[in-house]
Order: sequence, then C-alpha cells, then structure tokens
Amino acid sequence: MPPRRYKILFVTSEVVPFVKTGGLADVSSALPQYLSDMGHEVRIVIPKYGAVDQRKFKIHEVVRLKDIQIKIGDKEVVFSLKSCFLPGPKVRVQIYFLENHEYFGSRNNLYVDSKTGKDYPDNDERFILLARSVPELITRLGWIPDIIHCNDWQCGLIPAYLKTIYKNSENFDKFKTLFTIHNIQYQGEFPNTTFKKTGLPEELNSERGIEMNGKINFMKSGLKFADVINTVSETYANEIRTDEKLGSGLRNVLAKRKHDLFGIVNGIDSNVWNPEKDKHIIKKYSLKDLEQKAENKIELANKFGFKYDPQIPIVGVISRLYNSKGMDLITDAFKEMMGMKLQLILLGTGDKKYHNFFEKMSEKYKHKFASYLGFNDELAHLIEAGADIYLMPSLVEPCGLNQMYSLAYGTVPIVRETGGLADTVIRYDEKTEEGNGFVFKKYESDAMLKEIKRALKLFEDKKKWTKIMRNGMKMDFSWNASAKRYLDLYKTILDND
Repeated sequence: MPPRRYKILFVTSEVVPFVKTGGLADVSSALPQYLSDMGHEVRIVIPKYGAVDQRKFKIHEVVRLKDIQIKIGDKEVVFSLKSCFLPGPKVRVQIYFLENHEYFGSRNNLYVDSKTGKDYPDNDERFILLARSVPELITRLGWIPDIIHCNDWQCGLIPAYLKTIYKNSENFDKFKTLFTIHNIQYQGEFPNTTFKKTGLPEELNSERGIEMNGKINFMKSGLKFADVINTVSETYANEIRTDEKLGSGLRNVLAKRKHDLFGIVNGIDSNVWNPEKDKHIIKKYSLKDLEQKAENKIELANKFGFKYDPQIPIVGVISRLYNSKGMDLITDAFKEMMGMKLQLILLGTGDKKYHNFFEKMSEKYKHKFASYLGFNDELAHLIEAGADIYLMPSLVEPCGLNQMYSLAYGTVPIVRETGGLADTVIRYDEKTEEGNGFVFKKYESDAMLKEIKRALKLFEDKKKWTKIMRNGMKMDFSWNASAKRYLDLYKTILDND
C-alpha cells in the first residue's frame, strides 16, 4: 500500500520571504516546502501585514473567501483571505493571506509598535482574528485538512475554537491539531477582559481553561486543547516539562500532557548553508576537500586585520547579545580568553551594555578581538566558513541553528548542554574518537573556560581535530530529515483515533 498523502494546513504569524522577525519565519517557509516536495498537500495561513508586497508576490482575491464577517466581542469585523504561492525552486505551496486593514494592513511591524517600542495593545484581537479565520476558511473552501499545524502563541486559540464552538461543524471531526512551541517564553498574555472578545464558552475563563495568574494566556490554550504538542528539540521538550524556570510558568500544564509532547529539531536549509554551494564565501569546500577551508580563514583574518596563523584558531560568535545567549559568561571570562592562544570575532546586536563592552574590548585587544555590532548575512557565512571554533554558551536554546551551520561547515562548536544544543552537539571523547564538538553543563564562566582550554589543546593535534571536523560534517541536519520526523508525528496523531 502506498504511503498516505496528507493534507496539512499550516498556520503561522510569519513566513520568509514575506515577513520575518525570527526563526519561526524560516521554519514556516522550509518545512511546508519539504513536505510538499514529499508529495503532501500543504497550504499556509498568515496575516497580510502592511509590509507584504501584494504586487511583487501576485497576491489575488479568492471570490469564496471575500468579505467574511465575524464578531470579536461586540465588534463586527470583516476580513478576506487572498492567495498566492510560496516562491520556491520546485514545489508550489499555496498561501492564504488574512486581509484586514485595521489589524494588519495598516501596520508594517508584526507585533511591536515602532513608535512606542511596545506590543500593539490590540494584539489579542489581531490574533483572535487569525484563529477565527481558520475554521471560516475550511468551511467556505470545503477543503478538509488531515492536520492543522499551529505555531506559537499567535495560533494558540485555534485548538480551543475547534474543540468548542466549531466542534459540531460538518467534517470538523475529520482533522487533528498539532501545536508547535518555538519559544515558551513568549506566551501571548492579555488582561482578563480579553476573554469576552474570544467568544469562547464561559467555562474556559478559569485556571482549568485558558486563564493563568488572572490573565488570558494564548499559549496555554494551545497546550491544553491541541491533540498533540511538539517543540523544536527533544531536550527542550524535557526541560520545559520538568524545570520550573525553563517552563516559564507552564511546566504543570506540560507535565500533565507529557505523553502528548514530542521534540523535533529544526532543519537547516542546505541550499543556503552549505560550504559546497555557498555564494558568500571566498572558496567552496567539502568533506572530501577540507584544505580549501583555510582560504576562508585567511580572508576572515584579513578582513579584521588579524595576522593569519594556521596554529592559532579563530573563534567565531554570531548571536543576539542577551544574557539568555550566554553573553554574561563571555564578558565574565573575556580577560582570561584574551590571555589564550586564540583570535575572537563576534557578530551580533542586542543589549546596549554588551555593545559598549565589546566596542571597548575591540579597541583594547584589537590584535586578537574584533566585533561587528549589527546584522550582516554575508559576514555570518564567512565566519561560519572561516572560523575554526564556534562558541555558543546559551542559557536557554529551544533549538538553535548556528551550531548546526557550524557542524556543516567543519567549524567545531563549543556549547552549553541545553535544549537543541544538547541534541545536536556531542562532546568529543578522545578514547573513542566519537563526538563532534565540546560541551559544558554548568552555566558558569569557569565551566565554559575549561572546555575552551580543552578545545585549544586538541586543536594542536591536527589529526584529532580533523576527525572532530569530519564527524560534524557527516551529520544530516537538512530539513529533509526533520520533515520526515514531522510526517511520522502526523501519522502518530492520526492513528490515535
């Protein structure tokens, strides 16, 4: 019997190349394309923000999805769903854009008002509208998905609506919901007055429902009412279920659903992050042709005025500059690191205190430390290709992508054992010669320094170091592997009838 072809409705608040604030946009573009490539029918729902270029992407009206009326509280709201296809090399994934001028079209930003620097005060109504658009779309199109795949708090109300208001709608018993947590720290919390706007049954307005600490919590709604939950690495799935701090207040909700909670590491786009194809690097290279990597190191050293030395490793850091990314460990250990046999290059943007610190340090240690405080995609590729070591000492890391880019480029990662870092970087064992990087457990600068010293010692042994590089480059972090795991999860959900 041939494998079943699924119909998947993927609901998200951002998708590359239309709009992006973070990794969710990359996942929301790559995963549907790979699933479609495997023969499944995937359609995406996303708001049509003001920043989305209607003409460029040939976004057009759909007669059946025009001028749909719903109520948000006492307010009459009219919206339409327009359509186009996701730009991609091979497959055609259909996108439905939720159009409403007041909530989305009049704003270029996704969640935060650029004038105030704060969340839009009506984010509750905006994402109630996104949730309500999904059952309306299915009803009007008569296209019945097998799975509705909801992402993060912005989609958290969808499972609640499907299990309550819409539960007796025709054909609505035929599909299941998956809710993916990309980062549990962002939960979509709103004042209790928001509950009235949702139109959900009154019994949900309690701690047993979608209320938490006196507020309405969209993330909690997704966790309670989705058929199955997953997050972006196995270790993060365990951490948020067992650790009060990492669970950000929702640990108990997740603990009750531990049998419905899964972890799947995100993939990387191997068309973009691949040393054999990378357009941004000076010399392409591969597992069979590792010597060419040195040309990128020479280019990187020259770019920052360092003296190139094959015996001195360049350590790269590409990160948002916040405590959660381990920046406090780097600043604590900085003086000692500058006494080591290494050169350090940092690319990133974030807290002003870190900008000030790294600016000062790049003056003080200009012969061995350089920083680029901003975003530069081309430079990110050159650092991944040209550095010998990649440092990622995160406090919290749901999945992380840069450690996987580094492994693909033969740039050996040093990471803290947390979330997706624990699932992708295996501590090198000198006896067995297994492992692809360096790992420390305690969130302390001393623990990090100890592992950096171990890496520097092994760097001197070129044979062992090449083995570590090769171990990493042999691993498959492509979306192909991750998409297959999502298909297995869809099958598990649908077989549990």
